[in-house]
Amino acid sequence: MKFSKIATIGTLAVSIAGLSACNNMMPTKSAQMKAPMHSQSMTKMNVVQIAQSNSDFSLLVEAVVAADLAGALSNPNAHYTVFAPTNAAFMQALKETGMTKEQLFANKPLLTKILGYHVINGNMAMYAKDVKPGNVTTVSKDTLMVTPKGQLMDEMGRTTNIIKTDIAASNGVIHVVDRVLMPK
Repeated sequence: MKFSKIATIGTLAVSIAGLSACNNMMPTKSAQMKAPMHSQSMTKMNVVQIAQSNSDFSLLVEAVVAADLAGALSNPNAHYTVFAPTNAAFMQALKETGMTKEQLFANKPLLTKILGYHVINGNMAMYAKDVKPGNVTTVSKDTLMVTPKGQLMDEMGRTTNIIKTDIAASNGVIHVVDRVLMPK
């Protein structure tokens, strides 16, 4: 699948070309989601509204608001694929980096880059069946690798499990991940 599109998210202008993704994006462990998410009932909600509707994404929503990206990610004409880290994933990332939530959220350029690393924009949302192993360019202009095992590998060499796939939104799709992805 190939996409050629220029998208703007916040202050990030992004060119997505030659996008490859992963065929086997099956969850690698059961999701411990606090509120059920059913694709059919969520399709009238955008990716931000879906995240807001689930308490396990409260830190992600707070980060999106702190980075002033909620408006851009609510764009009804977009086709986002979002890798959404859970609250536990954010807590693990804070521990790994030695930062407090306040420090991370106050560093808007870093926060925007990290959040942009979790989003792909193209002509259509990428559902699990559409994705193949290989490299993907994110809206932060960084490379994310989809492994043959269906995991994501960030630029730091860390792997992330996709624990829930294909949560349909009016402007894309969400795949839940158990680790915050880190660009270089």
